[in-house]
Amino acid sequence: MSEKVLVVEDELALRETLAYNLDRQGYQVETAGDGQAAIDAARRFKPDLIVLDLMLPVLDGFEVCRVLRQEMTVPIIMLTARDEEIDRVLGLELGADDYITKPFSMREFIARVKAHLRRIRLIHAEISSDIPATSEQIRIGDLTLDLTRREALLNQKALMLKPKEFDLLFFLVRNRGHVLTREYILEKVWGWDYSGGSRTVDVHIRWLREKIESDPNSPSRIITVRGSGYRYEG
Repeated sequence: MSEKVLVVEDELALRETLAYNLDRQGYQVETAGDGQAAIDAARRFKPDLIVLDLMLPVLDGFEVCRVLRQEMTVPIIMLTARDEEIDRVLGLELGADDYITKPFSMREFIARVKAHLRRIRLIHAEISSDIPATSEQIRIGDLTLDLTRREALLNQKALMLKPKEFDLLFFLVRNRGHVLTREYILEKVWGWDYSGGSRTVDVHIRWLREKIESDPNSPSRIITVRGSGYRYEG
């Protein structure tokens, strides 16, 4: 079955152009022209990826992202006509996986969509191949990763992780003890053609530490290896 993409864009011409090109790539496509319609469509259509414009009527893209992130973990690519860092950072903090600044080429757009869907397929394949079929959880000390529900628990208490934070934590845990460079983490967790740069890794590591290292008297779980990258020692 072909993967499903939800396109949320209030500009009719662009919305139809994106939908047409995605359809040509073999994806099932649903569209929405405002924020509330986007939420309704996402709940009904259950897409594998969402393309979300930032400036929308009724509810803006930030609010749509915030609502949907509480309900689903699919990749969200934000479209924005503004190239201000505050917009990008806020979008990432709310759970967006990537952003594209208008105007953009259709080749770049399709490449980003394919990269995120490919990354999700690879993550699912790695989980299936690395974890015994009878196991749905990874336990390391007081940390538990529930792979089916994509949830992390610390001392049996659920951690409020964004989808990308869970992906990052899972990647660090399954490579426990190994030094991972920022570039390698970026490639494996975000995708080889992600344009956010290694600072994205540092920001997400900081967010993870705030959630899994809340006890200042406990040793660090994620070790910074100066000049190299990070190592998980939970």
